[in-house]
Amino acid sequence: MVEECPGDASRYSPPWFSPSRCKLHRGRRNHPGCRRMRSPSILFLMRATQYTCMLLSYLIENKADKKKLVMKLKQLESSMSSGRKMFRLGNTVHALVAARRAAELPDVVTRLCLMASHLSRALYLTCDTVLWLRSVGLQPHIDKSKWHNWATKCYYCSLLMNLARDWYEISWRLEQAALEEKTKEDSFGQKHSEELGGVKSDGLHNFFHQLFQILKRNPPVLLDLVKNLCDLSGPLDTLGIYKTSPGVIGFCGLLSSLVGILTLASPHLKLKQ
Repeated sequence: MVEECPGDASRYSPPWFSPSRCKLHRGRRNHPGCRRMRSPSILFLMRATQYTCMLLSYLIENKADKKKLVMKLKQLESSMSSGRKMFRLGNTVHALVAARRAAELPDVVTRLCLMASHLSRALYLTCDTVLWLRSVGLQPHIDKSKWHNWATKCYYCSLLMNLARDWYEISWRLEQAALEEKTKEDSFGQKHSEELGGVKSDGLHNFFHQLFQILKRNPPVLLDLVKNLCDLSGPLDTLGIYKTSPGVIGFCGLLSSLVGILTLASPHLKLKQ
């Protein structure tokens, strides 16, 4: 009997651009299911545009003949950031619903990590909404730096919980691989096991070999890990934990956005939440 992994992402769902997804919705252009797919795709495209502008402006900011272009890129970056805040209005409710759904998961570690992540994200989105109210002039007396700091801390906590979940997924698979290897040793003997493993004598080398193989066989885990590590660069810089350049933040943000677009276009590559 095959043990069920804590975050099985084997069930396939058709891509968001696939005609088959809306076969039942023909003649209903504003079907709720279609709207749910449209909003995340717009957000990811806006996010990719924002971080592309940040990266490009960093790369050309020292060129004297590119000052006007740098100014336009920064204006577009600011517009994309404000637009994303507007599109995220109401997502706090979605995060709370996701936290409630995560509370029903059978695996304890996955349940705790995802609940903490979604609740932290809900707090982050609440702070983000307050900042949007200030930016449009509805609440001009709000302390921007304080709310921005709170939002960053909540986002940072959410990412840490996501990374903890990713490591749990990886460690579970490493444990399963070790059990399978031990079973092969017991069944066929040490000689056959050495032929299969190749480098049994080097524990560290064997660990990284197994890690590489597991990430290679599980693209959803790999993509989620890459996305969360890339997203971490912004909060680390803002909170002063690890200072970096806008170029690095722009590159990491762009890479994270592209991963998000990929998992949206191919849902079978997204780690189940």
